[in-house]
This record gives sequence, structure tokens and C-alpha cells, in this order.
Amino acid sequence: MKTLTKDPLNLIIAGVGGQGNVMISLLIGKAFIKEGYFVTIGETYGASQRSGSVMSHLRISRENQYSPFIPNGRADIILGMEPVETLRILQQFGNSDVITIANSRLIHAAGMEYPSLDKIVEAIEGLSAKSWLINATDEAMKLGDPIFANMILIGALVGSGIFPIDKKSMELVLRESFPGEKFDTNMVAFNKGMELVAQ
Repeated sequence: MKTLTKDPLNLIIAGVGGQGNVMISLLIGKAFIKEGYFVTIGETYGASQRSGSVMSHLRISRENQYSPFIPNGRADIILGMEPVETLRILQQFGNSDVITIANSRLIHAAGMEYPSLDKIVEAIEGLSAKSWLINATDEAMKLGDPIFANMILIGALVGSGIFPIDKKSMELVLRESFPGEKFDTNMVAFNKGMELVAQ
């Protein structure tokens, strides 16, 4: 595992209710804890748990236990499960050095108009020092279930090289969390995420 680029390292996982970002935060948190890091996780929910805004804050440190919520403008990495939510969180918590990885699949709320995906991507890129847009949901559907988008995004985060957790560390956590055939399928999704971000 590489050392932290800064301490604490502030990661936000942004999505909507039902996408599984709580699971992502727990898996990433376990991987860091196994490596001897302090990890604090804070969860925020919108008005509706399903289809409402959901955000997980992870604060990772070698030396200290930090408060669970990241101050405005202080995110180092934003992992977005939905592009509009990613942009919203980026506007509040981003800064000139923030790095963003986002799923490209829009989830439309009833009665709301959305800009084109191209405009959303342009805005994300303009607010990020570096960014990747990953077709995680489309690739997950090829594996038989859209829930694998979660694992694809974790793979993209690890494969980007911006994150101190490596594949070996994450694989140990996934083996404990998903026994038997579930582990194999999740590793296929994880490897697909690493592959997509490397393209």
C-alpha cells in the first residue's frame, strides 16, 4: 500500500438512495483499517432514503481519529455513483486539487429537468484537477446485475493510482465480505473497473 498523499485523506462517496454507497464506504473503510489506518465514516441522507441524496464521508489518517464530516471545500477525492449528484457534491466540497471519478448513468428524479450528460461532464471536468467518467452501470448490466456498478467504481478508484489502497488489500476484504461464487463475480467487476480507468 502507498502512503497517504495527505493526512487526513478526505473521500466523499456521492449517490442516491438504494445505489449502495454505504456498502462501498464500509468495504473501503475495512481495507484501510486492516492496514492500520484510522477511519471515520459519516453518512448523510436526503429527504428520501431511496432516490434521495446519499453521501458518505470517509476521513482516513495514519495518526488521528477525525470528526466524521468533511468541511466544505476540503474533499480530496469524490467517487460519484450518479453524475448530477457528483456535480452537486463537487460544487460544495471540491477545490482546485480535488480528483473525481463518476458513474455516467443519470437517475432522473420525477418532474426535474436535467442538462445533457455532455454539459454535466464538462462541469465536472472544469471543477476537478483530474476526473474520470466510467460507464459503470452499463458494464454491470453486462455482468447480469446493475449492483455490480458499485464494485466497478471501487475498482476504478483503486486502478486510478490516486488511492493508497491496492488491489491486494481490497481483494482480502472482498473475499471476507463475499464468500464463494459471489467473490468471483465481484472480482470480475472490480477488475473491470481497474481496466476502464486505465483506458
